[in-house]
Amino acid sequence: MQMKKVLLSAVTAAGLGLSTLLTPAVASAETFIKIGTGGVTGVYYPTGGAICRLVNRDRARHGIRCSVEATGGSVYNLNTLRAGELDMAVAQSDWQYHAYHGTSAEFENQGPNPDLRAVFSLHPEPFTVLARADANIRNFDDLKGKRVNVGNPGSGQRGTIEVLMNAKGWTMRDFSLASELGAVEQASALCDNRIDAMVYVVGHPSGAIQEATTTCDSRLVNVNDDTVKALVEEYSYYRMVDLPGGMYRGNDQGAETFGVAATFVSSTAVPEEVIYELVKAVFDNFETFQRLHPAFQALTKESMVKEALSAPLHPGAERYYRETGLL
Repeated sequence: MQMKKVLLSAVTAAGLGLSTLLTPAVASAETFIKIGTGGVTGVYYPTGGAICRLVNRDRARHGIRCSVEATGGSVYNLNTLRAGELDMAVAQSDWQYHAYHGTSAEFENQGPNPDLRAVFSLHPEPFTVLARADANIRNFDDLKGKRVNVGNPGSGQRGTIEVLMNAKGWTMRDFSLASELGAVEQASALCDNRIDAMVYVVGHPSGAIQEATTTCDSRLVNVNDDTVKALVEEYSYYRMVDLPGGMYRGNDQGAETFGVAATFVSSTAVPEEVIYELVKAVFDNFETFQRLHPAFQALTKESMVKEALSAPLHPGAERYYRETGLL
């Protein structure tokens, strides 16, 4: 008899309690999972792909099939996860905090999301400003009066620049143009001289930054003034970050900025056994995972379990971490 296949996101969207409908054995035998990521030129999309690759190669044992969806980014992912249309997602650590607590304009109308669960943290994500070399932009304040891509609504980059602008008392009118291009489009817009600068919250090395610096003369911009340092002091999910020189063509000096961390999240609607098997796939094959993207090379298991996580750990993740002595 052919087994009925169950799509997690469809059941969750219908408002049904998956954990009560499926025993762990049945869940791992019949489960499809979908991970929300970001634009295909960023690091979130290959991150989701790396996780799915490790999960899928052992699906003959556990039966879990993992797929990746390119999305608008962190805020979109967290809202879509809450709506039950994603099973897991990659999101900036600051937006994980805001979604769980119901803070910031992006989440205040919905209120806190008590069903959000942390799984593990990932690579650092500096707030990165890249400007055309001929635009005379050396620091963030030099963006005033310039053509700046602030990112598409729902993206982490858009949310983060708005936080910084609010702290400075700026509005979008302070730019001569505030474009809303997605991550995939901004490098070509910069080199086609349609914008003077782009902002991106992204792990490094980044394909989009590499594309821009290779195609046209462009420079990393310092974002390290007193306003930035006050934000870092006030909010635990921010930290100062050095972008080392020599990573991109024409940028031997590097830059200083602030940043967050990428995190991997899920919800209480996803059964414990599913998260357990996903975490096991990543952590039991940790060296292989690190080789799947340059941004993962400095990761440690200990930091992934304990840093930049604002929501409670999912029981499936906590179970694995306790079994292996990471907690």
